[in-house]
Amino acid sequence: MSSPAFRDLLPPFPEPPLTIAVSECLTGAPVRYDGGHRASAWPRPALEGLYEVRPICPEVGIGLGVPRPPIRLVGAPASPRAVGVEDPSVDVSDRLRAYAGTRLPDLDDVDGYVFKARSPSCGLKGVALHADPQGPPVPEGTGLFAAEIASARPALPLEDGENLFEPGALESFVTRTFVHAFWRRTTAGGIDAARLIAFHSACKYLVMAHDASAYRRLGRLLADLSGNAETTGERYFEGLMRALAARPTRSSHTNVLQHLQGYLRGAIGAPDRRAVAAAIERYRNGEAALETPLHDLRWGLQKAGARYAFDQYYLHVPRVGPQAGATVPAGTAPRTAAS
Repeated sequence: MSSPAFRDLLPPFPEPPLTIAVSECLTGAPVRYDGGHRASAWPRPALEGLYEVRPICPEVGIGLGVPRPPIRLVGAPASPRAVGVEDPSVDVSDRLRAYAGTRLPDLDDVDGYVFKARSPSCGLKGVALHADPQGPPVPEGTGLFAAEIASARPALPLEDGENLFEPGALESFVTRTFVHAFWRRTTAGGIDAARLIAFHSACKYLVMAHDASAYRRLGRLLADLSGNAETTGERYFEGLMRALAARPTRSSHTNVLQHLQGYLRGAIGAPDRRAVAAAIERYRNGEAALETPLHDLRWGLQKAGARYAFDQYYLHVPRVGPQAGATVPAGTAPRTAAS
């Protein structure tokens, strides 16, 4: 099979393990205010082999001890302060925000960040916020350190650890981290219009599985590349990361699988096409894991010489969760195909 133009312009798809930053208490380190850890507050076992972790604890990083008096968020949602629970005159807000700036260079080679949920320093959303030190809390805050990281790295995949127990959120996070790594490799030497279009082409069906309308929006953004490709690329990639943050469903996966199935018409025999169609239908009905039709499609598209479809990142990005299933050895024919 000859390689299509869009793959010639791109690096190989990234292989695990990638590096991600993680709130240090999630790694099992006893750095919480009470001297404990929260290793069980994210599904680390489900991610084994995919990542190497870079632990960061901003509260320890700014010099707070272990154990230490706890802090909480007080004030308006747009400008909260991190103050002591027992002594509200203790205010570490500026130190937490400044510390985020000092850690940004350490994130240049990471492809995601998992934060401790509901932490006044690290929680991404739903952190308890008090209108005043004595007032009741509402879950409307964002940890001060996490807010600075999110503002400075808008395209970096971020997630609260507890959210990753939800299969759709877990799949979305893993996908975003590997697409982020793919983008970093693609743009390592700069970006031009041709490679930007090639990258968009490689991610077509991956985006469609998460947010079909986003693929059209991103395409319109790339319709005129007469301007600065670097600036357009930054806007494009931020939009892509927002699209991939949407959680795919069995229905959206089935839609993409059926689109890819169309590349087999007239290219392989009818028994093999029926085997692929049957695998997709079993997945649609909840009778098979996603890896089953993915494997059969990879096999069929490779046999058909359909390089545009076979080289779609959708078929190769690592997946986790109950829908993913075990990987079938490459080159194995569909189990129900005629021999």
